Amino acid sequence: MKALRTSSPLLPFAMLVLTLVLAALDQTILSTALPVISRELPGGWPLAWVFSAYLLAATVVIALYGRLADVLGKKPMLLLAIGLFLAGSLACGASQDVQQLVLARALQGAGGGGLMTLAMLTVPDLFAPEQRGRYQALLGAAYGVSTMFGPLMGGALVEHLSWHWAFWMNVPPAALAWGVLASTLPSKPTAAQPPATQGGQRMAIDWLGAVLLTAALVLLLLATQRGQLNLPERVSLWLLLVLGATFTLAFVWRQKRAAHPLLPLSLFARPAYAAVSFIGTATGVALYAAVVFLPQYLQIGLHLSPTGSAWHLLPLMAGITVAAVTSGKLLRTQRPAVSIARAACVLMLLSFGLMAGVLHLLPAKPLALSAALLPLGLGLGLLFPIVTVVAQRVSPAQHMGIATAAPIMLRSLGGAAGVALMAALLAHLVNRELAPPGALSRGAAADAVTAALAHGLQSVFGCAAVAVLLALVATNWLVQKQPREGLAKDGVLEATP
Repeated sequence: MKALRTSSPLLPFAMLVLTLVLAALDQTILSTALPVISRELPGGWPLAWVFSAYLLAATVVIALYGRLADVLGKKPMLLLAIGLFLAGSLACGASQDVQQLVLARALQGAGGGGLMTLAMLTVPDLFAPEQRGRYQALLGAAYGVSTMFGPLMGGALVEHLSWHWAFWMNVPPAALAWGVLASTLPSKPTAAQPPATQGGQRMAIDWLGAVLLTAALVLLLLATQRGQLNLPERVSLWLLLVLGATFTLAFVWRQKRAAHPLLPLSLFARPAYAAVSFIGTATGVALYAAVVFLPQYLQIGLHLSPTGSAWHLLPLMAGITVAAVTSGKLLRTQRPAVSIARAACVLMLLSFGLMAGVLHLLPAKPLALSAALLPLGLGLGLLFPIVTVVAQRVSPAQHMGIATAAPIMLRSLGGAAGVALMAALLAHLVNRELAPPGALSRGAAADAVTAALAHGLQSVFGCAAVAVLLALVATNWLVQKQPREGLAKDGVLEATP
């Protein structure tokens, strides 16, 4: 479809924001709708698969979308992702049993998983270099805030309409976004042209590498979700971890030898790229440590409703929004990315310290816990655009898609793995504290459980702080000195090979 001439790039950018909001909402919208779904839908599969199917599909396609964008172009891949997300949303709303819903969620995730990467990749086609940091920051803020609002919207839809509308509400805006983007986005030639064969053109895609990476990610993500999915006993945690590690090593081996690797390992030889990839992973650990475990404490320990606990995450949402916009402005004024990243890590460390302190001194004060989330939101908001902008700035043009996708994939993987490990730690600590005879007696069982959760979460937030501390160390490898090519217009220095 031929792109229409538009006087402003703001219309297609607004559609990018809209698609990103829809994808983010669908990651968490079912947390309050799932009890109703469990009563209304028949089926023998565990309901946890409804969440995990989306997570698995959305994570494994990120790298493939990035590479396909390098080879085939960003616009067709973006339209494909929106189309799959729209079709999956329709199928989810029309599901008649749990099995159908799980498969439909996988289709929806296969589309939603590419939207963050492809939206970030499309920004350079719409805005000048000095403006890109600002608009990529706005995308990051929209995604982060929408994730938090998912439980609230899910509860409202279930209460006033039905759970079907948690999915059907996506259809009109997704169709609108598809039509507007198909008409307004520029169609640019790809940076890397596929090599010719006797029959014409073939795609420079490492399909074997894609299969190996998919297998590795699925196995590792299943390992993080095993406790919730009721997998057969013979599919043990160790089996999943060993197979996942095996496929990971096979993927690395393949990437070293492939003519057109799916994920060029040479990217990680660039210190700045390796640093932002690790920082992206750490942000996933930090974000999910707060949004998963704090609501659990508020609901189980302090007996708040799911909606009430969701409202206590508002400082986190506000911090992400304000700081992401601020980070974009700082990058536009050529403020060094390394100084912003260090300030962000310090804010996140402060937040985890405050939350641990509140759990120790004021465990029954949810408002104090809520206020302690604000520095975490500010830190995450500052880091979200930095990871994307630096990753794009230090990578070769022909690998721009996969270079943008890899840190996003690692953030998702880091969040899933981090939550699984911290959940195991929390369960161990709570069980150990409640194990002694009499710990749950004398009519104080509820108080004992609350105290055990508070003590366990202090260790959990300590682990999240360690991940942030390592990210702070990684900022030393961000580019700081003036390279031969000079300073980039968006405030991020160019990396030397």
